[in-house]
Amino acid sequence: MRLVIRILLACVALLVAATLHYALPSREVVRILDAYERRVDLGATSIFWSSAPIGMASGPNRDVRFIDTVRPNGRVRVFRNEDTGWSWPPYFKVNASNLGAEAKELVSTRDNPTWVMITYYGWRSEVFSIFPNAVRIREVDGPEVRVFPWVNIAILAGLAVLVLTLWRLGQVVMRRRIRPALRLAGEKRSRIRGWLGIGD
Repeated sequence: MRLVIRILLACVALLVAATLHYALPSREVVRILDAYERRVDLGATSIFWSSAPIGMASGPNRDVRFIDTVRPNGRVRVFRNEDTGWSWPPYFKVNASNLGAEAKELVSTRDNPTWVMITYYGWRSEVFSIFPNAVRIREVDGPEVRVFPWVNIAILAGLAVLVLTLWRLGQVVMRRRIRPALRLAGEKRSRIRGWLGIGD
């Protein structure tokens, strides 16, 4: 039984870790190649796309903005540029049009590069055609710029405090309420079995 509980807890931990890895903001320094819009068939991967913007009918396909980029090492990286609105994850992004215009303004060539830092969330899967969603773009001095992930650390620290608080609360409830109730029930059971002349 303990093995089953440990396996279930491990599965829950993996699910929470995957959700945090997907939803927490990441940053990458890139050079923008192009910013455009194209029709996308969402299909089975629709959970990895934002909901349809207000005023647009939801359906199996729609127009989505994209930003093509290249990393300092020469590898390409494609981002989608969709509003998140008030849905999950809670980035409250409603400026996809403005972000697309900023991206077009920052397009540069290999000979005269303009490096930008893109803040995004999500995963890239070429097999399933999943793209990370760009949330913010800002120009940086060069490809070596790095930013300390203060937001991620604050969120993870807050979650750790919440989990430890709930764990401690559970221990207190177990010690003060549940164990005494179980002990009392066991004593009553023993008395009833004694009255009935039934041995343990």
